[in-house]
Amino acid sequence: MKKCLSLTVFLLALLSGCGDSGIDKEGVPMTLGINMGFAQTANYPKAKVSFDDFKGLVAEVEAHRATRLIDLNTFLKMSKEPGVIILDSRSAFRYERVHVKGAKHLAFTDFTQDALAKIIPSFDTKILIYCNNNFDGDQVDFASKVALPRQRPRSAVENQFSSQAKPIMMALNIPTYINLHGYGYQNVYELDELVNVNDPRIVFEGSMVSKD
Repeated sequence: MKKCLSLTVFLLALLSGCGDSGIDKEGVPMTLGINMGFAQTANYPKAKVSFDDFKGLVAEVEAHRATRLIDLNTFLKMSKEPGVIILDSRSAFRYERVHVKGAKHLAFTDFTQDALAKIIPSFDTKILIYCNNNFDGDQVDFASKVALPRQRPRSAVENQFSSQAKPIMMALNIPTYINLHGYGYQNVYELDELVNVNDPRIVFEGSMVSKD
């Protein structure tokens, strides 16, 4: 009798940890009790995230970047130099639709030491960067990254100050520049003008660009 009772308790405990069906997608019994025990005892290290590292890098980059902001004429002139890379770090979808002619692509979210090394031959390579906030006249493929002041019911005094609030520019150029610098690529120049997409000086290519 005791053996039967023990077996019944064991089976109930096993099935109680198997979800609705007691079986996972591979047909293997799931023991939630064991998994829960693992989760309670697992002692993971901290995530590979450091805001202090980021703050230090931003402080280091600020003065460096200030001397590397260039107008369109300089950007285009530099782009014709041997070995120069124009880097587009927008999404692959937007890059494929339209990008500055000759630009190489690596989405910002895919930045790693190895991925960057595959498209940039050396740390001394001159790199030119641009982003959505450099172009005006196409809010589909070059949609401006801007955080507008939040509109919330406020008192008269708060509304007065709120009306003076400025939009926050959320341009991709900034994190792109900072991360390139952090990965060791410090010969970077950033387009610093808001260029109309119809400016005849600049040429685009991509699936949405007319071949005429």
